[in-house]
Order: sequence, then C-alpha cells, then structure tokens
Amino acid sequence: MTRSWQTSKLMFSEAVKVIPGGVNSPVRAFKSVDGEPIFIKRAVGSKLWDVDGNEYIDYVGSWGPAIVGHAHPDVVKAISETAANGISFGAPTELETTLALAVIAHVPSMDMVRFVSSGTEACMSVLRVARAFTGRSRIIKFEGCYHGHGDMLLVKAGSGAATLGVPDSPGVPPGAASDTLTVAYNDLGAVAAMLESNPDSIAAIILEPIVGNSGFIRPVSGFLEGLRALCDKFGALLIFDEVMTGFRVGLRGVQGLYDIRPDLTCLGKVIGGGMPLAAYGGRRDIMAKVAPSGPVYQAGTLSGNPLAVTCGLKTLDIISQKNFFPDLTRRTKTLVDGLKAAAKSHGLPFSADCEGGMFGFFFNDKPVRNFAEAKTSNVPMFKKFFWGMMENGVYLAPSPFEAGFVSGAHTDQEIARTIEIADRVMKGCR
Repeated sequence: MTRSWQTSKLMFSEAVKVIPGGVNSPVRAFKSVDGEPIFIKRAVGSKLWDVDGNEYIDYVGSWGPAIVGHAHPDVVKAISETAANGISFGAPTELETTLALAVIAHVPSMDMVRFVSSGTEACMSVLRVARAFTGRSRIIKFEGCYHGHGDMLLVKAGSGAATLGVPDSPGVPPGAASDTLTVAYNDLGAVAAMLESNPDSIAAIILEPIVGNSGFIRPVSGFLEGLRALCDKFGALLIFDEVMTGFRVGLRGVQGLYDIRPDLTCLGKVIGGGMPLAAYGGRRDIMAKVAPSGPVYQAGTLSGNPLAVTCGLKTLDIISQKNFFPDLTRRTKTLVDGLKAAAKSHGLPFSADCEGGMFGFFFNDKPVRNFAEAKTSNVPMFKKFFWGMMENGVYLAPSPFEAGFVSGAHTDQEIARTIEIADRVMKGCR
C-alpha cells in the first residue's frame, strides 16, 4: 500500500512561502531524490513519525547526533533539570569545564577546547587560529570534504587534479577562495606536490579523516600517516574535522582508530547530543592564540550554553559505558553486511563500509576512494531504492552522497527488518 504524505505536502507548500526552499538546510529539501520533504512530528529511540502518522526506522539520526536514540529518558531528564535553573546566561558555568575535561579525556590530542554552536563555526574559527599561529594564509582541503559554509571553505574542487580554489557559491568573493587549494581525497602524491609548490605558504591541511559528506569514504592505508608526515616536513598544521566522526566511530574518533595525532580538531553533532554545540581544540601552544588569552578573536553569545552542554555531557556518559560501542559496531556491521548480501543476490552494483555507528553505501561495483569515484555511482538506482525504503518505513538520508547512522536504540530485530525490506526493494531496482 502506498503511503500518504499529503499533510507533509501541505506543510511544505506553506513553508516555501516564508522559508527559502521551504527548509532551513538544503539537503532536507529532498531535491537529490526528486521529491518533497517529509515533515517529522516526533521521534523516540530509533523511530520517527511524520505528520501523516507514518512510522520509520530512522538511519539519519538528526544527521548523526542521535547516537543514543531520540528522546533518551536520561538525556531528557538532565535537560529538564538544567532548564529549570535557566536556559542561557551568557556567563561561565561549571558545566562547561566539566564537558571540556570529558572531551580532553577522550581525545588526547586536545589540550584545550573552545565551545561554539555549530560545526561551521568550529571550522571557520580553527582555520583562523591556524593561519595566525603559522603566519601563513593558504590551506589545503579535499574534494568532497565539507567543512561548513564559511566563505573560505565553499570551494569547488578540481577534477582529480590539484587546483587553485574558485568560489562554489554566489556571494563568495573570489579573494575569499583564492587561498584555498584543493586535491582529491586519498591522493597523497597530489598533497605532496601542492606543498612542494607552495613550501612556505600553507598554514594547514583540513580534512574529514573518514569522509561522511560524500557518502562513507575511508582513508586508504598510509594516507593519514602520510599527511601527518608532510605537515611535519613543511611546517603546516594538520586539522581533523571530526564534526561527523567524533564520538561516532569510536570514543576517540578517527584519530584514535588510526593512532594519528592532529594539531587541531573540530567536533560537533554527538558532542552536543542533538543540541546546537560544537568545539575546536588542540595543542596548548596553538589554542593559547585564542582570545582572550591571545589575539585571535572569536566569540559567541550562546557558546557553551547550559542546555547544550548538559545534553552533551549526558550523551557522552551513556556512550562511555563498557558495551555501548562494541554493541553499536556489531549492529552497524550486521546492517552493512546484510545490505551487501542483498545487493549481490540481485546482481546490483553495490559497495558499502562502516565504522562504529556510521555507515555508507554506493550503487557502484567497486569501493569508492574519493568524490570523483562516488559521482560514478548509479544515482537513478539510488533514488529508486530510497523511495522504496521510504514506502516500507525505513528513513535514509535523501541523497546518494551522505553517510547513514545507527544508534544505541536500534535493536537486532530492527536491523533484521531493515535488511529484509532492503532485499525486497533491491529486487525491484534491477
């Protein structure tokens, strides 16, 4: 039976009159799947319900933060107790120090932490600090790695070859992008060549150490280690944008999995448990440059507000429990293995990978190593698969180039049910 989304359609028709595109973040608009967005009414655990009363097993998880599940009772209780004392003060609280200590305990590369309200703000700020510390202006980023919508980072990458950055959005002055150099992810030789061509002008290399904004793309063997060595050789800083992967792939992030120590790190999503909270931090000598300790200005009225910090603290407390990540990793792997087996049984081109509670897949006949390869995937097949899953109560990211997320609230039965549905839907995708 075809699901009805009539109420969502009506709500969207009203939203577009007062909100650009009817949404407050572009990927929510469902344009990548040739549709209109579903309006959500409530969420509990691993489930979502839309305004038409349709139920879904949710693998978006608010784009990653909902690692303990939606509306976890312990998290809701903690937020409520904090809110009773006030929502925001614009003044220091002990909670901020408590969370900073918890973050530092889990991420050894971070000696000091500054809290902000979004991943975009964290990335913009960390690059300002990197340029000030090194006295250099240029950065290297990778095609397909998204670091928020700051002017310097909205840059169109070259087609596999290293290029000078050009603006990727109207409204970004060419000068803002001229110091951003781009190379293909997993191409260590291109990074080395770029550094050799600009030996004294590169302030930092910034990357998603496991890419989540082009789908799930893992670094090839030696790539992260090679970046660390190149930064040391040329005096550039290595910045891991772990807004998506931090506390998602493991308690120590990608840097813990690969035993790589970046100079600076950006965190978001899970760190706030779904509240507007992010952070940047790293070596003490670098972070000492941040005002008021140093001359690099960055401020925010709602930075480290007590509700967001409380939500983050309780979330970190839950995921730090002994069996949380082993169980989460097992369920995520079961899901990915099931999807791969279903695709194989129906002769579909398909590749997939996962780490911790994060996964991704492409309708591609070989593993994907960078954004250029991701774009060779069968997008029409993805769209057909996406809507088939939606019709059967499974909510996936409405884009072929986004990662998916499993939470601690997903049960083995829900994972098995998802695989069963995927098998049926894939049969119709041939």
